[in-house]
Amino acid sequence: MSVRGPPLPRLLLNNVSCMRNAQQILRHTNISIHDGGALVLTGANGSGKSTFLRMLAGFSKPSAGEILWNGHDITESGVFHQYKLQLNWLSLKEAIKNNFTVLDNVQWFEVLEHKQGKSLPALEFMGLGRLANEKARMLSMGQRKRLQLARVMAMDRPIWLLDEPSVALDDEGVKLLEQMIADHRSQGGIAIVATHLPIKIEDAMVLRLPPRFPRRITLVDMLPH
Repeated sequence: MSVRGPPLPRLLLNNVSCMRNAQQILRHTNISIHDGGALVLTGANGSGKSTFLRMLAGFSKPSAGEILWNGHDITESGVFHQYKLQLNWLSLKEAIKNNFTVLDNVQWFEVLEHKQGKSLPALEFMGLGRLANEKARMLSMGQRKRLQLARVMAMDRPIWLLDEPSVALDDEGVKLLEQMIADHRSQGGIAIVATHLPIKIEDAMVLRLPPRFPRRITLVDMLPH
């Protein structure tokens, strides 16, 4: 009788290093993330949190090592095509259409996923249900962030990459964010969160990126431009 080994991690960083502007932000890092797992990236502004997320999203390659999804290198073209369909990316670029209604701003992305019926419940969860038919230009900064988070919920992809998701949220909004991450993980989803603000995420791994220092000025920098 064969004995099954432990399941492969959904995501594996194998001896990964990462560079930004000729400076190393990550060196020989090994991380395993299984279904239901969470990773929190912390560090000062400019430490490379967003760069790290972009690398996990496959937009850039590690300077060393490999990132594996289901045991396959995400930089391989055939693998990346499948991998990117698993990702839900929340960036600091909000991609909100001001002339669309709040509901349309969520449903548009849901339709692209060939899904339906989750947009309004997601808005209601985030406290925007009463504003569903209002134009998005009427929203405050905090409400616009809630709209972005509702879109993440409605798209319903398994791996969330969240870049500073609590920025502009009030205390109630942060609690809703914490709950939506917990609910996502309870269904087997993965949350990878870059933040410099406190967010309660139970049993999350924490990776603190060290501060980056400006590179030394060289003679080339001193030449007139």
